[in-house]
Amino acid sequence: MTFLSAEDHELAQAFLDDGHVVCAAEDLTGLERIRARAAELAADHLGLELTDDPTDLLNTIHERVGIKDLNALRLAVFNGLNTEPWFRPTYFSLARTLIERLVGNELCMQRRINLSIQMPNDESSLLPVHADVWDGDSPFEVVLWVPLVDCFDTKAMYLMPPAKNRDAQNSLSKFNDGSAEEIFNAIADDVNFIKISFGEVMVFSQTLMHGNRVNQVPETRWSMNCRFKSVMSPFADKKLGEFFEPITLRAATRMGLDYKLPEGFHG
Repeated sequence: MTFLSAEDHELAQAFLDDGHVVCAAEDLTGLERIRARAAELAADHLGLELTDDPTDLLNTIHERVGIKDLNALRLAVFNGLNTEPWFRPTYFSLARTLIERLVGNELCMQRRINLSIQMPNDESSLLPVHADVWDGDSPFEVVLWVPLVDCFDTKAMYLMPPAKNRDAQNSLSKFNDGSAEEIFNAIADDVNFIKISFGEVMVFSQTLMHGNRVNQVPETRWSMNCRFKSVMSPFADKKLGEFFEPITLRAATRMGLDYKLPEGFHG
């Protein structure tokens, strides 16, 4: 017997089999607002005139800023977006139904949403192969990964499929004295570079090995990522109230958390 609907069962099986789900953003207007604000913040930081085409500005930002100034630009856009009161609710709205169907409806959300900018041929922006659970994240978390431009080939991130990931992690002890690059070379034939267009979002499990390579596409990648998990599932090093904030607690849970048994009463 299953208590899931046929649609939920199919979605769950796809996530378990592939380790990720890509689908259309549930709030395209909200996504366009985020992209427009990111482009506006970038233009302000660089002293550029903002055009009517934010995609062109983001894709070609490498023509306007050098690698040594990239992190200052990233921080300006990151801080600007995360100070907007509408930003986190809007980001959640991009995949609210998908996250609730995969994770649950009593959720906590990462307090600040990450921003990545990867310019062509920039070796300084590499994210070596890793799984977030190796560094203090809970295996019960998922990542909502959102591109602000079309991502494909080396302009995209790569992800290990679950079955291949299990086999590879069982062999990681061989690399105790090695490097992340040696690990990648061992799994390179099995990773999938995720093709995902603006207007789509991805939810993936950060128990899977992932990362990026030197972007050999002549366009800059802009993407955001944020972790979600059930409030009721186990936490690891990143705690509620520090790294995570509850966003959809239900009334019964709130009442239960507030309840205290009466002292000295033995009813």
